[in-house]
Amino acid sequence: MSIEVRDAAASDASAWRALFAAYGAFYETAFDEATLDRVWTLLREAGSGVDALVAESGGAVVGLAHYRSHPDTFSGGRDWYLDDLFVAPDARGAGVATALIEAITERARAAGGFSTLRWITAENNVRAQRLYDRIARRTTWVTYERDA
Repeated sequence: MSIEVRDAAASDASAWRALFAAYGAFYETAFDEATLDRVWTLLREAGSGVDALVAESGGAVVGLAHYRSHPDTFSGGRDWYLDDLFVAPDARGAGVATALIEAITERARAAGGFSTLRWITAENNVRAQRLYDRIARRTTWVTYERDA
């Protein structure tokens, strides 16, 4: 499978919606149309602080990644954070997720001051963790959330 990773374009809206809705369903979250509209607008808005990549294979968008950068207080450099990563079920195991993560890493290095790329996943997402354990270092940090 040949994989091309590129910035999400306006023409990717329909494919992105389908993938992002499937991503939500994977995590037992149903995104309504208004939420999908808001997130797509955020990703397309220059200066929003969040960027989107898509992975394409055979003319079809088969994966997405949303990421951002922020100052790192431990290094004085820049940290990068992978917010969302999803690969269509029929494209899994073909290197799509790795290609998306590598593309973000390359962009971070090219931007200069790159410190770390971080992300989280659900503790029961074992398939993803097998990949992550091969390409990254598992940390000992515990994540907390507080609703608004």
